[in-house]
Amino acid sequence: MVKQRKIELLAPAKNLECGIEAVNHGADAVYIGAPKFGARAAAVNSLEDIAALVAYAHLYNVRIYVTVNTILKEEELEETEKMIWALYRVGVDALIVQDMGITRLNLPPLPLHASTQMDNRTPEKVRFLAEAGFRQVVLARELSLREIGQIHAACPTVPLEVFVHGALCVSYSGQCYVSQACFGRSANRGECAQFCRLPFSLQDADGKTIVRDKHLLSLKDLNQSEMLESLLDAGVTSLKIEGRLKDVTYVKNVTAAYRQKLDAVFARRQEYVRASSGTCRFDFKPQLDKSFSRGFTHYFLQGREQGIASFDTPKSLGEEMGTLKELRGNYLTVAGVKPFHNGDGVCFLDEQGRLQGFRINRVDGNKLYPAGEMPRIKPRTPLYRNFDQEFERLLTRKSSERKIRVGWELADTAFGFSLTLADEDDNRVTLSFPYSKEEARTPQADNLRTQLAKLGNTPFEVGGGLSDDASGIDLNLSHNWFLQASVVADWRRQAVDKLVSVRRINYRRETAVWKPTKHAFPTTSLTYLGNVMNNAARNFYLAHGVSSVAPAYEAQAVPDAALMFCKHCLRFSMGWCPTHQKGRSPYREPYYLVGTDGKRFKLAFDCKNCQMKVYAE
Repeated sequence: MVKQRKIELLAPAKNLECGIEAVNHGADAVYIGAPKFGARAAAVNSLEDIAALVAYAHLYNVRIYVTVNTILKEEELEETEKMIWALYRVGVDALIVQDMGITRLNLPPLPLHASTQMDNRTPEKVRFLAEAGFRQVVLARELSLREIGQIHAACPTVPLEVFVHGALCVSYSGQCYVSQACFGRSANRGECAQFCRLPFSLQDADGKTIVRDKHLLSLKDLNQSEMLESLLDAGVTSLKIEGRLKDVTYVKNVTAAYRQKLDAVFARRQEYVRASSGTCRFDFKPQLDKSFSRGFTHYFLQGREQGIASFDTPKSLGEEMGTLKELRGNYLTVAGVKPFHNGDGVCFLDEQGRLQGFRINRVDGNKLYPAGEMPRIKPRTPLYRNFDQEFERLLTRKSSERKIRVGWELADTAFGFSLTLADEDDNRVTLSFPYSKEEARTPQADNLRTQLAKLGNTPFEVGGGLSDDASGIDLNLSHNWFLQASVVADWRRQAVDKLVSVRRINYRRETAVWKPTKHAFPTTSLTYLGNVMNNAARNFYLAHGVSSVAPAYEAQAVPDAALMFCKHCLRFSMGWCPTHQKGRSPYREPYYLVGTDGKRFKLAFDCKNCQMKVYAE
């Protein structure tokens, strides 16, 4: 028999609405921001909303993870402890954390997951975290399939979580301090100022401008939808969609797209199964390029490659639609294979490489009539649709149903009838009803099946019979008894309500009691890169053999510190990498990024570790 491994599709939720729709569109788990300290200051949620999401999700065996993944000040620890207990009481399944100080608090038996903000990119770090008690580890986005496989081989029992879709941070997560240095807004405190999406000029040591006003640190968006099977084979168990600031239509479309891709893998690979219950049916065709994206990349999953950056714009391009043929009076004609619709948003890059756009007022075949003044576009310019009116209209309505398969058995007893309802997870309820028996004048089987199949707005659908009956409804009746439709409908409602209660009672919530350990941390000293902001975190590292613990950059700025650590390398982008391309630059180093405000940032290239570092001048 094939040993099966449960695979989790993990979707984001900005709020309760997004969380519910993530469940409806196929998520096996949902991550959502806590009332405070959730690494997205603009995406916090009340305990009441989190409790409502937990109640809804658990019906489908979907887990709810809450992010508490900022670094914490000394005076915030007590408040954090109280909040964690409140989250435990409303039923959340795990916390995603960064600050090791949390492990020194009085914690409920709630599993902790190690956030990608911990900079988890080596087998040694992952093994340490697992031995410390973390139940799941979120890996750095920069890792290749080979590196993920090596971590899994070294730590085969540790559930590994990887990002598969969405926006990319150009610096290793948790290792970016430029927002704090320049704007006083800490990325490690949930207040990133999006420095990497700004325009810069690239200058050499002699002040020569190599590139002018481009978004040189802005990356395309991650899209591993065609790499899911490879990721599973490398040892990944949780596939994470980025997007706790994204709107509900993004969550619906992207979650549904990955649900379909994963289900296709499961259909041919029996060793992989989904981690939750129910089957989704979508009222739309999921299409990833219709949601926000800056273009797509596999990033470093298959090794270093060109084309991972979005130098021209940090904004969404959307789907490529064709090219401009010509401008004619008050309309323009398009050469393309995809149809535009009235109200669509169109964008393009002008001759200076700047993103421009317009809204379509009316479409007539391949003629587009813009709303407002005519845009200036050269013939053969590629056109993109970054807002699809029809698609958005579909997604603003109910766009998916998630149903749990059930089967019925109706039988007669000495005193009346019994009705049994069982679901795909082997939950079962049987209700007995005293009822006088009366022979019917006409066959009743079809009527009874019709009544029992009416599951409407419940979470269930008939499809998992208690016997081999193809209808999923087994009638074990000794005679052709007459039963009023209203009576059967009432019995059906009672059985459904009971099964819902049983599913909630039988939900298996993982527990984890945190026990202090003293195994050695992979290094014996921590610089500001350790992000230690409170004494509890400091004491954690001291207890694990770290002899020197520097304070976090947010607590004490470090002169001449590297502010970003990037796998993305501008020297490689320009074709000058001495390692991978055997290239040579015509410009003299060091290079500098110069912002539109005149601020300068020196670049340093660490070829041994294949990194580009950014320093303030």
